[in-house]
Amino acid sequence: MKPDYHLRQNMYFQLFFWTALFLFGTVRNYGESPEGVSSEMVIYNFCHWIFQIAGANFIYYVLINTFFDRKKYLEFSLYLIVSLYLISVMNRIFIVYLAEPFFINEPQDSFFSIFTDIHYLLTHYTFSIISGAFIFISVMFVIRYKDEKENTTKLLKEKAELELKSLKSQLKPHFLFNTLNNIYSLSLSHSEKTSESISRLSDILDYILSKGPENEVSIAEELAIIDDYIALESLRYNEKRLKITKTINLNPTAKIPPLLYLTLVENTFKHGAGKTKELTEIKIDVCTEGPYSVFRIENTFEDHNHEYSEGIGLKNIERQLRHFYQDDFVFKVSKENLIFKVEIKTPAAL
Repeated sequence: MKPDYHLRQNMYFQLFFWTALFLFGTVRNYGESPEGVSSEMVIYNFCHWIFQIAGANFIYYVLINTFFDRKKYLEFSLYLIVSLYLISVMNRIFIVYLAEPFFINEPQDSFFSIFTDIHYLLTHYTFSIISGAFIFISVMFVIRYKDEKENTTKLLKEKAELELKSLKSQLKPHFLFNTLNNIYSLSLSHSEKTSESISRLSDILDYILSKGPENEVSIAEELAIIDDYIALESLRYNEKRLKITKTINLNPTAKIPPLLYLTLVENTFKHGAGKTKELTEIKIDVCTEGPYSVFRIENTFEDHNHEYSEGIGLKNIERQLRHFYQDDFVFKVSKENLIFKVEIKTPAAL
C-alpha cells in the first residue's frame, strides 16, 4: 500500500478512536457525578485526554518501534517507566499552571510537590495515560498484524508471478534455439521444406508471444500449436526414425497454463528422437476424466548407461503446476523398459 494511504488511514483511526475515548470518559463522569457534567469536569477530562494522546503515540511510535520491535526489552522497560513519569508530571503541571487558574482561585502546588508526589501522580495521571495507551496500542497491533499479513500475501503473490515469468522466459529461448537450429540445418541443404519450417515457426512464435503471458489457454489451442511443433520437428526425420501416435478425447473448454503441454512435447523430441539414431516412438494421449484433464506422453530412448536426462523443462513444469494448482494436480514421471513416460492431471478449469 502507498504511504499516503497509510497516513490517511492512521489519521482517520486516531480521530475516531480518541474522539470516542473522550466522549466515553465524559459520559462515564456524568454517570458517576450526582451533579452531572460540569465545565470544570470537561476541562479536566480534556487535559487528561491531550496527554493520553501524546503518551500513547510516543510509546507506540517511539518506544515500541525503537526498542520493543528490536527486542531491546530492558531498554524499553526503563524508558517506558521514565516516559510515563515525565508525561504524568507534564500533565499535572499543565493542569495546575495553565488550566486551573481559569476556574480555581487556590494556591498552586509547587514544582517540588508535583515532581515528588509519586502516589498522586500514579493514581490521578499515570493510570489514566496507561489505560488510554493500552487500548490504543492494542488496536494498533491488530491493525499492524492485518497490514503485515496483507503485505506478506501480496509479496508472496508477486514472488510467485515473478517466478512464473522467469519460467516462461526460460522456455521461450529454449524453443527458439532448437527450432532455429532445425531451420538452419534445412537451409544448408537447400531443402524445399525450409519455407514450411519458417511458417511453422511463425505460428509457434505468435502463440508464445500472444498466449505465453496469459494465465490460461484452452487445451484445444495448446494442441493446435503442438501439431505445428510436431510437424516442424518431423521435417528432420524420415519415417524410419519417428513414429507418432495421438489420441484425443477431452472437453474442448478445458483450460491449462500456456506452454504446459508444449514443453513436454519439446522435451520428448530433445531427449528422445534427438539422441538416438534408431526409431523413436512417441505416444500422446489427452483425455478428460471427470473434472480433470489428463495429458500423457511417452517416448522410447536408447540405453546410454541407463541414464536419461530429464532436463530443466520437467522441473519448471512442476513448479508451474505448483503455482497454478497448489496441491490439486498429479505429475508423474517414470522410466521403464527404455520408455520414458510423463503424466499430468489437472483440474479442467483454472
